[in-house]
Amino acid sequence: MADTLKEEFWDRIEDIRTGMLAAGDARAVPMTHYVDKDANVLWFITANGTDLAKSAQTGAQAEYVVISNDEHLYARIDGKVQAVTDPAKLDELWSVVAGAWFEDGRQDDDVQLVRFDLSQAEVWATGGSLTFLYEIAKAQITDEKPDMGQHGTIRF
Repeated sequence: MADTLKEEFWDRIEDIRTGMLAAGDARAVPMTHYVDKDANVLWFITANGTDLAKSAQTGAQAEYVVISNDEHLYARIDGKVQAVTDPAKLDELWSVVAGAWFEDGRQDDDVQLVRFDLSQAEVWATGGSLTFLYEIAKAQITDEKPDMGQHGTIRF
């Protein structure tokens, strides 16, 4: 089941754009992630001087929470963040969304690339609202607990 849940996690998180990232002393803030499944990494682009960038410079422990009704994925992801200087990776990840935050685009001195190496995640992968309603109705008739999909902890 862990392998199936891990595949569901990667398939669904690729279609989700945002979550809440907290690291070290930095409070949780909304961030857009970029998926690197092969490396078990999520990437973020932030500004130098933010609490997140400061925590990444120290290699802090981090937690990323993703909730997506559209993709039916709910996850708390643990790992470590680190500040990275990699112009090629930044070029690969750069988007219109990232560009909206920086006056000088990718060349802006304020751009900080953050690598989030995943260690584990507690994941709920559900079938969505119609499945939920069906399972609740079935539970009322059969006196069995509703099947809410897959849930478990995966390790990276």
